[in-house]
Amino acid sequence: MKKKIIITGAGRGIGKATAILAASQGHEVLAISRNIESLIGIKNIQAYSVDLSNQNSIASFFNEVKITGVDALINNAGKLENIPFTDTSFDVFESVFKVNVFGLAEFTRQLLPHIKTSGHVVNISSMGGVQGSSKFPGLAAYSSSKGAVITLTELLAEEYKETGPSFNALAFGAVQTEMLEEAFPGYKAPLTAEQMGSYLLNFALTGHEVYNGKTLPVSSGTP
Repeated sequence: MKKKIIITGAGRGIGKATAILAASQGHEVLAISRNIESLIGIKNIQAYSVDLSNQNSIASFFNEVKITGVDALINNAGKLENIPFTDTSFDVFESVFKVNVFGLAEFTRQLLPHIKTSGHVVNISSMGGVQGSSKFPGLAAYSSSKGAVITLTELLAEEYKETGPSFNALAFGAVQTEMLEEAFPGYKAPLTAEQMGSYLLNFALTGHEVYNGKTLPVSSGTP
């Protein structure tokens, strides 16, 4: 059955792979990214340039684009900085949290009236944001922001548990994307963006049948 899916951070990496896969299956995809050139002209994809770190950009999108009947929102957009903590200034923390937490929250808040009560909001977190998981130096801002995403997901699931939609988070391990390559040059992740995109799309469309308010680790690493 055809679904309406909104994906942020869809200009590259996991978001783009998920958008292309969903479109190929006949779903209606609204792809959100600052850079949308690579998405123009793809069947079943409507691409919109939005800067999630900018409140005015988010507001302009919702003022200009009328959206109804959303089945799934995938909050995939993220900002990753690999910087030693002593060099991680207030501005660095602010820039990371603006995309990973503030932008995610504001975009979700404005879209909520247009998401079906049976819909599903999937927030992309990271294994680095999961308490008790392995941590890596240089990711103080990134991993702490992803921890905030997990807590926000739990809170929203509780707040909307009587009315819907459902909220869940996926804590990804390392995936071979442009963002990872930029932060960790030369590192080779065990999973491709296409592999993770396939898992993500299936979870967005079916995961809320059995989960709500949960964070699922999605990583081939151990522990």
